Amino acid sequence: MFDFVLDEKQRAIRDEVRELVRSVPKQLLLDMDADKVEFPHEFLREAGRRGVMGCRYPEHLGGRELDWVAANAVMEEVGALGYIFACVFGIGGELVADAIVRHGTAEQQERYVKPLLAGESFAAECLTEPQGGSDFFGTRTRAEDRGDHFLLSGQKRFIVGATAADIFLVYARTDPDAERHQSISAFIVERGAGVETRYLYGLMGCRGGGAGRVLFDEVRVPKENLLGGLNRGVDVFDTMMIPERLGTAAMTVGSARSALDVATRYTSRRKAFGKTINRFQGVSFQVAEAATLLDASRAMVYTTSLAVDRGEPLPRIRRLVSETKRFVTESCQRVVHNSMQVMGGIGYTNIYPIERIHRDLRLASIWTGTNEVMSAIAASEWYRESGTPEALAGRRDVEDDAAEAGATEEKVYE
Repeated sequence: MFDFVLDEKQRAIRDEVRELVRSVPKQLLLDMDADKVEFPHEFLREAGRRGVMGCRYPEHLGGRELDWVAANAVMEEVGALGYIFACVFGIGGELVADAIVRHGTAEQQERYVKPLLAGESFAAECLTEPQGGSDFFGTRTRAEDRGDHFLLSGQKRFIVGATAADIFLVYARTDPDAERHQSISAFIVERGAGVETRYLYGLMGCRGGGAGRVLFDEVRVPKENLLGGLNRGVDVFDTMMIPERLGTAAMTVGSARSALDVATRYTSRRKAFGKTINRFQGVSFQVAEAATLLDASRAMVYTTSLAVDRGEPLPRIRRLVSETKRFVTESCQRVVHNSMQVMGGIGYTNIYPIERIHRDLRLASIWTGTNEVMSAIAASEWYRESGTPEALAGRRDVEDDAAEAGATEEKVYE
């Protein structure tokens, strides 16, 4: 951890979460990974009892009124326990709660956010569909206006927390004739008649998080459960990318940290050719690379967190968050790769947790927007920002510093 980045309140909640993580029984981790436990209800209830969920939100809703730096210190610690724990912790306390706090009415916040942060109810965000994931605006789920309610029909899949959720944040098309970005609305949907969930078995990793398919069959959604305005789902989605992708990066750091901790202890004790293997450069250099990538990843998470906390413009935040999500998830997957490699064959067994962490973290570069999508966003926002006169104001024009910079006949662009 970078304790020098954290203030007293941030370190305090980080330490509270460490205590929570230490209290989780080993058998729960094993049973979830074996698909014997579908969802860690008691873990979230205990997190709620301890008041560590949703630390960014107002105290009257159960939060701590802290910032993104604190929240991501929390997410790293939960991720160190296990990636799926951070997934379910973040879905309710950082994603669905965030949407309702930012875009919901006071009544919606009181009714839904307080129970979520208290660990008394559970939530799922319903975005991905069988026909597509990255194409958010291509959703086929629809909600028809029926006067005093909407009638919701459609399917979502790969939904973390689906089988345990009491409420669902659902995006659906409400104006089929409008331009794609103005045709979708967000809804808070309670579990009830017409809502069916099916647990998704056969996941490579991140098991036990209640991931599944959600089917909505003419579900009556009261008008007061519309979130953020009719056909304004894009506004909710645009702000959700911050907790989704920045939170993903922070928790990935936590899981990778655990893998490197195990590998560091192992290589400090394991002997070959008469000395511990950490004295061989083939081992120590891989550990050094992993430590460097882990430090760089955490630094990027905190820097982006500061940008969000200080209110940088949304296009810049969008770029920084996308860059962070891609760099951190790919770097941390490399950290786990190196950790397994330096342990040799024993790292490929279930004697150590490296193989589970390896399976779990493969999800990191896929969910909440694939890393290819992150690159597309980063490139678009970089060109948009860097090409403005404001971006170049006050800078030296280094293009003119070449010996033949005046040879304009050679600067051919078409």
